[in-house]
Amino acid sequence: MGIPESRPSGSARTTLTADVAVIGGGVIGHGIAWEARRSGRSVVLVDDAPGSGASWAAAGMLAPVSELHYQEEDLLGLMLEASRRWPQFAADLAAAAGAGPGYLTTATLAVGADAADRRALMDLREVQQAHGLTVEPLTVREARLREPLLSPGIACALDTPADHQVDPRRLIACFRSALAARAGADGGVEGAEDGFALPDKAAALEWTGGAVTGVRLAGGGSVRAAETVLASGMAAPALDNLPAGLRLPLRPVHGDILRLAVPRHLRPLLTSSLRGLVRGVPVYIVPRDDGTVVIGATQREDSLAAGDGAASSAGGGVSAGGVYQLLRDAQVLLPAVAELELLECTARARPATPDNAPLLGRVGVARGGDVPGLIIATGFFRHGVLLTPAAAAICRSLMDGTADPRWEPFLPDRFSGTAPDTSSTLKETA
Repeated sequence: MGIPESRPSGSARTTLTADVAVIGGGVIGHGIAWEARRSGRSVVLVDDAPGSGASWAAAGMLAPVSELHYQEEDLLGLMLEASRRWPQFAADLAAAAGAGPGYLTTATLAVGADAADRRALMDLREVQQAHGLTVEPLTVREARLREPLLSPGIACALDTPADHQVDPRRLIACFRSALAARAGADGGVEGAEDGFALPDKAAALEWTGGAVTGVRLAGGGSVRAAETVLASGMAAPALDNLPAGLRLPLRPVHGDILRLAVPRHLRPLLTSSLRGLVRGVPVYIVPRDDGTVVIGATQREDSLAAGDGAASSAGGGVSAGGVYQLLRDAQVLLPAVAELELLECTARARPATPDNAPLLGRVGVARGGDVPGLIIATGFFRHGVLLTPAAAAICRSLMDGTADPRWEPFLPDRFSGTAPDTSSTLKETA
């Protein structure tokens, strides 16, 4: 793995200077930017449409227990670390932003519609218990006492007390408010909006003497930084001047998500997040504290073109079949869904890797050592919101010169130097 040479940008636009340049304005990028800012570093966050990608469509389930999958034990450790950090992370962010991110600690219920769904959920429970995770069966009567609008025909229910939720859209807003407030107190980065934001696209990494020293902008000019964090999701592999030989094998996994308003006579529709299996097909229903719910769980590795043909890998069209499936299956578990007002149908692509684990850390080089000044944080797939506090803490530690060996399985160059993986390892979620 070699070091590319930077080409002069040829732009007269003023160059901004910061301690840290973060490329990508999703929940991961914002979380890393805020953590770096809290450490006393100046930060520029580069994104021409912050919060509009996968984060915009995310349901925000913080579910390390429910999201456990076979042969993903390394990822479980990272998810549990993130879950442990969430309460303090959310409290600190709310204090800095002057508003909360919609973090709720109500438990999650896993529900099966028929006998086969019950067997699948109970089999998963055995794996969860083998890893020391708490999942307790409830009788249907107990579940309906907790959530009276549940269908009396469900086959099983399990209580998952450690799985919580946050509102990703409110989370992004809180990050931006906290970053702006900090910049307002000390001036922030000169030339950046609100002292931290740069509404532009990143075009290439800048290099000096074998080290990454910032980012060149598509609109001209650049950001000079001691540390550059690449957290731009699906766009990351397309950045010019990546370390030679580095392969970031991301594939877009598209998902449809629905937002619905609950009529006042049905509130609260739910107090717990609901993760269901309906004839083996997953569906989730997540209640918000503003009288809305989010329904989702579809996963497809095709991109439907938008009506004007302008769909991109980050967005794309909403699947009619996906919307039908979500509403149909949600009503099997919660019949009152039929009485809700459909507010929004959204589709976004989540960046997934061959092993469904993130690309997180510094990039090694063939002769030993790491590429100075560069940290990769992408490929978080369905876990981006959950993993935000852990990813932010890991990146801050790397900036401080400390690498935790627990997270070596997620090094971003682990697929480099190997043949491209063309197989799909998509796993459905309950």
